[in-house]
Parts: sequence; structure tokens; C-alpha cells
Amino acid sequence: MYLFCRAGNSATEPYIVGHNVLRSHAAAAEIYRKKYKNTQGGALGIAFDVIWFQPATNKQEDIEAAQRAQDFQLGWFLDPLMFGDYPSSMRSRVGSRLPKFSPSESASLKGSIDFVGINHYTTFYARHNSSNLIGIVLNDTIADSGAVTLPFNGTKVIGERANSIWLYLVPEGMRSLMNYIKQKYGNPLVVITENGMDDPNNPFISIKDALKDEKRIRYYNGYLSSLLASIKDGCNVKGYFAWSLLDNWEWSAGYTCRFGLYFVDYKDNQKRYPKQSVEWFKNFLKPTK
Repeated sequence: MYLFCRAGNSATEPYIVGHNVLRSHAAAAEIYRKKYKNTQGGALGIAFDVIWFQPATNKQEDIEAAQRAQDFQLGWFLDPLMFGDYPSSMRSRVGSRLPKFSPSESASLKGSIDFVGINHYTTFYARHNSSNLIGIVLNDTIADSGAVTLPFNGTKVIGERANSIWLYLVPEGMRSLMNYIKQKYGNPLVVITENGMDDPNNPFISIKDALKDEKRIRYYNGYLSSLLASIKDGCNVKGYFAWSLLDNWEWSAGYTCRFGLYFVDYKDNQKRYPKQSVEWFKNFLKPTK
């Protein structure tokens, strides 16, 4: 999508937008806590879309690239909310293009969430960008990170692919991400606000066959097992939402993919049919005796 955006300045505008989103959040959080929290008892949080980045090699430069990739993704927004400022890697690499918080803004941002929402689907490899080609072509925040992030490392694919070209099944990434948040941010309360995978919307198979979603069952079994392992590690995870209950219009992919636990028949008055993963979830959620 970056290659087709010719308007504006992608080297500065994303940072300005992100900065104002954070400032707006801090202002809203202050109003809520002063006027409504005591009577409503609500909690404030923000959901972040987070890929886990695994170093492509054991080289120090790739380990550092994976950290920078995470700084320019999750850290960009969570660091100000936890520490009052952007990650040091962003400050040093972006320089004057990265806006600054005033002392009062920094103070209002720090601690302005009660929980961290995480939308997590997949894991990519991260490799140090030793060429400036990406910077020349994109001239945006991806180039600033100095990291190349891809779901394959040479000819090695990171995991089994779902339907979307960016979504691969890498369950262990969930545990790694949860432990990263625990260690870097002081083990805040975390809610998994999205997690799931998509199948293709294949018009040439029957509804009966479309309901056989064994791959989705493998996905959820793997990711929930990994999430449980992170909880046993001491990660403060208190909630989980599968994406999605129903097949839906999915961003730029439209109706070409199906994320739902329930199949929606778009050709017959939106009738809904439970996929095999629904039965799996029912069994999974049964209380143990």
C-alpha cells in the first residue's frame, strides 16, 4: 500500500498523526478519570495490532533489527503510555521528524491506560537492512526502522500460511510477545482483543465443505496453548477474543476471505452456519471436573 501513496509526506505525516492520537488519548483519559470513573467503574485501554518479530539469524545486527522493528510498531505507541516518551531508537533514527511531548503531555500520557489490548495474528522474521533501497523507494516509517520484516527467510517460510498473504501460523509467537510485554513494560494487564486466521472465500466448494476448518482449529489450539504457557510464565493476561465470530467484510480484502467461526452465506439472506471450530471451542470451554 505504501508504494501507491503518492500524496503528502510519508516521512513525517505518520509521526504527526500518531503523536496527536496519543495526545488525544491522554486528554480523553484525564476527562474520564475525573468525571466518570468513580461512578462507572470503567477501565481504559488501547488495542494495538502487533506482529511478533523473530531475528532472521543469531547475528547481533538481526537481533537489534528485530528490536527496532518492535520499537517502530508496538513501542511507538506503548512506550509513551508507559514511560512518557518514544523509544530511544525512534528518537535517534527519526530525529527532528519525530514530534516531542511537552513535560505536561509526557506526564499525562504516562499511566493513562489500565490495560493493554493486543491484536496478534502472526510472526515475521526481522533482518537488518544493510541497503538504503527501501528508504529510497518507500521514504516512510518502515524505512526508518532499518529492519526488513518478512514471513520467510531465504527459502524458509516461517509457518503454514492462512489465506491472507501476511498471515502465517506461528503459535509460539504469542508466548514470546506476552513475555516481551511482561519484561519490558512491568507486566501490565493484557487483553487479547483479536486473534484468528482466515480461509479463502471459495465459490467452488459447498457450504458443507467450507465448514470443515481443520486449519483454524489447529491455529486456535496452538495459539491458546501458547497463551496458556505465557500465563504460566507469569504474564498478566486476563482476557481473550477470537477474531471473528462471523465471516465479515475484511478491510481491503473485502469478502475474499473468511475469518469467522460461523460461515455466513452471502448469497442466501446472510444465513449462518457453525464451522467445525465452533464445536471445538465448545469443548475447549467446558469446565473441567
